[in-house]
This record gives sequence, structure tokens and C-alpha cells, in this order.
Amino acid sequence: MPARNVYKVLFLNQGKVYEIYARKVGQGQLFGFIEVEQLVFGERSNLLVDTSEERIKTEFEGVKRTYLPMHAVLRIDEVGKEGVSKISNAEGSNVAQFPVPVYPPGGDSGANK
Repeated sequence: MPARNVYKVLFLNQGKVYEIYARKVGQGQLFGFIEVEQLVFGERSNLLVDTSEERIKTEFEGVKRTYLPMHAVLRIDEVGKEGVSKISNAEGSNVAQFPVPVYPPGGDSGANK
């Protein structure tokens, strides 16, 4: 049986860095967005409950597909197996958000000048 791809996606949302795992990642039909499908969460043990993973799992409960703005995506890695999804603070780390806006306001790219 061939190995299934797993992608680790890091993105910024409201001052937090989200780390999620998914089976499918690609350029979506919405311009400027990354499409993430088939989210993967680790197996839960009855003895130990990871509150950070439970929080992100609850946030994405029932989500079939999510669209992330390109400027919010920090990194996408293809990994060997899924890890623990988590939410962490972006403050005090070496993570920086891509400068926005990506496109100039009003849609004028300067080509008419």
C-alpha cells in the first residue's frame, strides 16, 4: 500500500501560530487562498488528553475544507507522519507575518502610470 501524503501547515490567525496536519493542500479556486482538505488529528488516548490539540480539534470540528489567505501561511511541509496539532503565541518568536497588502489598494498595479 503506498504511503499517503501528510502536510504540516503553519499559519497565522489573530496573533497565534496554528499548526495543522492535512492530507491535501493546494491552490484553491479562490484567488489568493490556499485550500486545505482532509485535516488529520492524532489518536486520542483515554489516559492522557492534550488540551492544546483538543482546542484546535474543536475549532475545526465539522470543517470539510478550509481556505487560508496566502499572506497568512508561514510554511507548508510534506512530512512522514502527522504530529500534534497546536496553537501557540507568535509573540517573542522568530515568526514574522508577510507584509500586507499583497496587492495595492484599488487594484492599480502601476501599469497605467
